[in-house]
Amino acid sequence: MNEDQVNDIIRRWQNSPEDELKPEDYQQFKNLGSACLSEGDGAKLLTFLQDEKNQGIVKSMGCVLMAPLVNKVVKQEKRLDQCQAAITHLTRTCSPDKLLHSLHELIEDIDPGAISETILALVPHLQTVLLQLDDRKAACMGLALAALQKQLSRLPVPYTRQQEEADEYGLCRCYKALAVFTKPFIEEVKRKNGNHNTSEDEELRTELLKFCMRSLREPLLEAELNRDRQSSLWHFATEIMVTLPAIQESLSEILFFSPLKKSSQMDSSESKESRACLAYLLFVQLITIDSFPAVFSPVFVLQCNMEYTNQLLSSKKESHLLKGLALYTKSLENVQDNGIPVSLQELKSFYCVPQNLRQVLTDCPMQHLRESGLKVLQLFIDKLEVEAKYKFFRCMLKTSHHAGVESYIIKNIRNQVESSMEPGNANKWFLGEELLSLLGLVLCFPQGPETDLLNSMDRIMESLNLLRYLLIRDTILRSSTVWEELCRIKDDYLKLLRVCISISRGYYASELKALREDQKMKAKEARDAARSSRLVKSITVKHEKMSDMSPEVQHQVLQSALVTFDLMESLIVRIEEITEEKLKIQN
Repeated sequence: MNEDQVNDIIRRWQNSPEDELKPEDYQQFKNLGSACLSEGDGAKLLTFLQDEKNQGIVKSMGCVLMAPLVNKVVKQEKRLDQCQAAITHLTRTCSPDKLLHSLHELIEDIDPGAISETILALVPHLQTVLLQLDDRKAACMGLALAALQKQLSRLPVPYTRQQEEADEYGLCRCYKALAVFTKPFIEEVKRKNGNHNTSEDEELRTELLKFCMRSLREPLLEAELNRDRQSSLWHFATEIMVTLPAIQESLSEILFFSPLKKSSQMDSSESKESRACLAYLLFVQLITIDSFPAVFSPVFVLQCNMEYTNQLLSSKKESHLLKGLALYTKSLENVQDNGIPVSLQELKSFYCVPQNLRQVLTDCPMQHLRESGLKVLQLFIDKLEVEAKYKFFRCMLKTSHHAGVESYIIKNIRNQVESSMEPGNANKWFLGEELLSLLGLVLCFPQGPETDLLNSMDRIMESLNLLRYLLIRDTILRSSTVWEELCRIKDDYLKLLRVCISISRGYYASELKALREDQKMKAKEARDAARSSRLVKSITVKHEKMSDMSPEVQHQVLQSALVTFDLMESLIVRIEEITEEKLKIQN
């Protein structure tokens, strides 16, 4: 199309009312503007847009140029100042409704390889357009923020300090820009301060609340936040925590009392994840804790936070687990020892959290999380009152199905028995008949004689140590009604344990003998092959059970098993010696 033809089209547009313009006119206008940009004539386009006699055209159709202009800025080519000036002129001239439609389309169609660059380019202009609206400002702002956050959710959240400082994908810069973007809307809510609020004002508060709750869930729940290293995402978290009270949203209401009906666009798990992150920022990172009401008791705070701890510990993500363990720890630390009443164990969260913690201890591949989990488990036990400890131990022995966890619980049972024997601490749970019920769960073999002693070693050794301790402290127990029944449980347990040891020792000894014979056979085959100069391509292994291990490791495992059985037998012998010594003294 030559210049004369273009001028004719422009004159027709200048003389045409807006309602006579057709869709093909809008497309043609966009094509001409895009051609100017692609040919490097940004100055020519800016001059056209700013020309007084073209303002009718610009007002009617200028919004279609937002996408090509923003894309030009994103590409960071020359003459960016001309493109920025053109965008600024359009935001002041075009209909805000049309501009919002164009900007929303631009957000929806962002190039996946330029998400952060596009958002950083358009957010300031989007703010300008929204601030021009009188009606529907809140709804339009909410739609824009939701669309922007949806696009940002496609970017990986930086986790390490180096990743966040590099900010390779621009996510940190974008959320900093969104914090600036929301400032004037937050200030508008603050100015009203609950006075004569219209439905539009309430909707603006609601949309800002939704933005904050989405931000808590992503990126803040995924990010590593550290009070000692106040990174860009840390500062964004602070902005969110300050924003909530600023828009008259009480943190205590959100965490402890409110179902967040205003965040109805999030499902219940998303809402709970957001509040879990809020609890973490408040109670662990202490952001805005100075302004949080101090009227809530530590037990009440723990009770409320258990719901969020459960949400975090049920995840498989390291960032969630770290926050869950930290929130669990901080919530427990403020409770006095023996301060958690047994009545709280009726709450679902007080059952689910320890079960999720057990999963971390037994299945999590990350050692630092397992170590932190063990510490918080002990802290939780310390905070339970005596009856609550007793019921917790029973529950864990029945449900854990893991020798390591069970051995840790049995060790704590011994500690509680020892504590109960101190002056003034006597109780029926760890000295009276209730103790027998607990010992029935400790001194048993659910699989009977077929129990794999090697896998159950930790539990069995701790059980024998508990039994030995009870026999040594017989003076106190003999004065109660539990002694005779304890002796009966002990005899039954040791009798069955001897049978298990005999079966297991026979099995592992035969395995060890077979392994040695197999190694001799392989050595002989290798010598024969060397003498005959033939290549042995495969060697048949008679025993497949530990075939993934090298023969040396197999030998070590089998030998270790036999040593373990010797240790168990030595403890049995010692327990029987103690029993005989006590009988002699008694007689």
